[in-house]
Amino acid sequence: MRIFDAVDQYRFEGAFEGWLKKITVNVCLKILQKKRIKFTETSSLELVATAAEPQAVSSLSENELIKIISALPDGYRIVFNLYVMEGYSHDEIASMLNIETVTSRSQLLKARRLLQKQILLHQKIAI
Repeated sequence: MRIFDAVDQYRFEGAFEGWLKKITVNVCLKILQKKRIKFTETSSLELVATAAEPQAVSSLSENELIKIISALPDGYRIVFNLYVMEGYSHDEIASMLNIETVTSRSQLLKARRLLQKQILLHQKIAI
């Protein structure tokens, strides 16, 4: 509805899809701000990535992967989706969510670690 209400504001500058994406992301962020989601701070020393086994991901269906991502805690899921799915930088995410850049990075790292654990658990169950 908000897109249709704002369609007269599109100035034909840039891609229409980008304009739609911006409206959609902003509406979602406003809804999330009303929920007052808490983001945990982490020192930069804790930001060490771990690697998952590639065959674990290949054994998952798209729906199973979406289900695992949807089960992430709100802060992790929001940063993960904005960074991985939408392609925003940590600086942009920090600005949008009114958090520190290091918090965005730590939320992504924690989301990836939790996803890895869930994927490996799923692989063990499937075997």
